Amino acid sequence: MADAQFDSALDLLRRLNPRDTKKNLQAITSIVPDLTEDLLSSVDQPLEIRKCPKTNRDYLLCDYNRDGDSYRSPWSNEFDPPLEDGTVPSERVRKLEVAANEAFDVYRELYYEGGVGSVYFWDLDDGFAGVILLKKGVTPGAKSSGEWDSIHVFEATDRARMSHYKLTSTVILHLANESEALGEMDLSGNMTRQVEVDLPVESDASHVANVGRLVEDMELKMRNLLQEVYFGKAKDVVGELRSLPSLSESNRDRATHLEMIRSMHS
Repeated sequence: MADAQFDSALDLLRRLNPRDTKKNLQAITSIVPDLTEDLLSSVDQPLEIRKCPKTNRDYLLCDYNRDGDSYRSPWSNEFDPPLEDGTVPSERVRKLEVAANEAFDVYRELYYEGGVGSVYFWDLDDGFAGVILLKKGVTPGAKSSGEWDSIHVFEATDRARMSHYKLTSTVILHLANESEALGEMDLSGNMTRQVEVDLPVESDASHVANVGRLVEDMELKMRNLLQEVYFGKAKDVVGELRSLPSLSESNRDRATHLEMIRSMHS
């Protein structure tokens, strides 16, 4: 019964607006509390921002830096609210996490020209895993708003002078615009892609470089896919449904066209 409820909840969430995922999750878990942990760990939702009280730097919240009701800051490695026995990475993995946060902070400035980014690593029996989070929002104005959330979860399995990487990337996008001439437009959706690859590893620093290249390549592919396929389809659909010229102009042009056809046959 629990598996059927879980599958039904996932199917329902896939059909609803991604912008409302948090609200919909709260509604579902209030009805079936037993699904709370499974849904929170399985469903990607728009990222929230919190300020680290120790460093005064913004960081992003997700299930991977959550322990109970507390969240771990990548900048201080401490939980907020404070948690004495919170789970933190080992010394080796924490050093990698710090290096990755520095690297992706540069990446964020170059590609996003702002926004907020956070990287979290944790230990595995045969390697380690992590998540790279990136968020950029359009400054809310009177007529437009938007948010881009990137969630890249990876596993790195150690092998002899090699490492096997499995990357799962999700992009959550929301765009809204309103004008007197065109009315309201709300475009929301998400996309998930996955890749697995073996790459050489000379030292721990190689992991940061390898993951960085994988994320960079994946984001480029997903941005191109969004622009060429999804936005292209949306543009075609809107173009078929709506016409920029007024209805009277369209009717006048149609009448002129019919009159020309009749004159050719007379």
